Amino acid sequence: MEPKLIGRIIATERKPTSVDTFAFWTDSKLILNPFDIVRVDHVKGSCSYGIIEDISHITDASSFLTNYISSDFGDVKVEPPTFRVGMNYIDAKIICNDKGIYIPLQSDEKVYLANDAEIAYALGLDNKHCILPCGFLEMYGNTGEMEEVTLPVKLDPRFVIGPEGAHLNISGISGLASKTSYAMFLLKAIQDNYRDVDPSDGSVAFVLFNVKGKDLMGIHLPNDFTENGKNTPEQAEEESKQVHALYEKIGMTTTPFERVQYLVPNGEYDRVAANTFLSESELNEYIQSGMASQFVFTYEKDKDDLDLLFANVDDANQTLDAIQEYIISGSSGFGECGDWQSFLALVSKHCDPKQSPNAGNKDIPVVSWRRFSRIIRKTIEHSALFERDARGKTVRLEDKLCQIQPNEVVVVDIANLGEIMQSFVFGDVVRIINKLQLGEYDSKGAKPPKKIIIFIDELNKYASTETPKNSPILRQILDVTERGRSLGVILFAAEQFRSAIHDRVKGNCSTHAYGRTNVIETSKTDYKIVPATYKSILTRLEQGEYLIQNPMFRSMLKIKFPKPLYKQFKQN
Repeated sequence: MEPKLIGRIIATERKPTSVDTFAFWTDSKLILNPFDIVRVDHVKGSCSYGIIEDISHITDASSFLTNYISSDFGDVKVEPPTFRVGMNYIDAKIICNDKGIYIPLQSDEKVYLANDAEIAYALGLDNKHCILPCGFLEMYGNTGEMEEVTLPVKLDPRFVIGPEGAHLNISGISGLASKTSYAMFLLKAIQDNYRDVDPSDGSVAFVLFNVKGKDLMGIHLPNDFTENGKNTPEQAEEESKQVHALYEKIGMTTTPFERVQYLVPNGEYDRVAANTFLSESELNEYIQSGMASQFVFTYEKDKDDLDLLFANVDDANQTLDAIQEYIISGSSGFGECGDWQSFLALVSKHCDPKQSPNAGNKDIPVVSWRRFSRIIRKTIEHSALFERDARGKTVRLEDKLCQIQPNEVVVVDIANLGEIMQSFVFGDVVRIINKLQLGEYDSKGAKPPKKIIIFIDELNKYASTETPKNSPILRQILDVTERGRSLGVILFAAEQFRSAIHDRVKGNCSTHAYGRTNVIETSKTDYKIVPATYKSILTRLEQGEYLIQNPMFRSMLKIKFPKPLYKQFKQN
């Protein structure tokens, strides 16, 4: 197909071309869009490629008043006697030159629409190492003579899960941005990609946190596409075919997640599913099929993690830390406690100056013990999560996660827990994964995969700009993002507002996905490098659309991704 000529370069005294930018005029009726790619022939037989950033229309009118006067001083029904001379001009950014020549483009050079191969080259999509699907892009849908271009977009796994780069951050407002759906799409692509990989060459496992309803509690079940009763059987079947075709086109399987295990909080004796949004029948079915276990925390093995209960508590004098160390050392009878009840009873004694075994220790005053007691009692006391094997079939998170195998998906359900317990469970799991990859469980026969991906939504709860600096969970997240790549611990995280996340967490992510957000958010410094037109696009993205940034791409891309393949539960 002959390249489509659409305009010529403009270089004026006030608007020169440069090594980074250029402008060109084009037909006012030609429909182009931001993110479209154009090609310009350059010196020494080279070609430069640009990405459209803005589109403007100008006329020969010197001011708005000129147009007003020509309409008989503001009569909207009057047809102007002559049409204004006008044109559209495009602002574009240079993204590459095929011979590495970056002198400014010359005035009046011809501008063409790029074909499929040229788009792939210009954006860096033709790299042989880019094998991990992350969506698809569409261009030139309404240009008339040229057919719409649809290209699969693939990432280089080395820049997503290491060793060259790692960690993913996804942002966008609640509901419309589909943060969880996009994260799960990428995780599905990774599981597909590593399905047949020899574990000695590289293997990946997944630990996901279910934080909303039953969102991730049926990822092993196929999506029926009924849209919770909104689609007829015929519509559901048709949509299923369309979605499956998209997955096949970008090189993915059409089955839901494989090798899934669910870890569900322990319930009361008479209310087995008290701490989960699963119904009792659903939970029992999962347990009986061997796909789910209920977890608890025992005093003997989990007392070392009590500091996680204070993740969002400001401890300027570090007295809570001192109490934690005091308990771990087994002083004053804490070493003889056999369960949480005897532990709480001993803490109560330390709160009474007359009974306290630690009365002579001025480093930890009674008032600090009382503060410690208030915080832990409302979480531990009468909680089914802090009982020793309540029904004889419960497990500990550490024991289960130590057994994680390549390509296995472990879903930790925390959706129906209070905020403090959610933080406790999340912090405990991250700590376990770190220890696992550091080899601390090798003596127990653990043989972990090369890489373990942790996915958490609502990252702002654990690593926001307002999180206390002494928070043990924040320290763990920073540790994961700063050195997790070398250990094989990868963080995929999502939040509503990117600007609220700790700078060191965002700064260490190699891949960034921007979903729909609002004008207030795009005005923050996090979006300073995003062109103004792209910021406007961020406020009107549809579900299933994201702007993606990755070191392998020469520019930010606007991509789409298909609906999930796993079961979608009705949201109340």
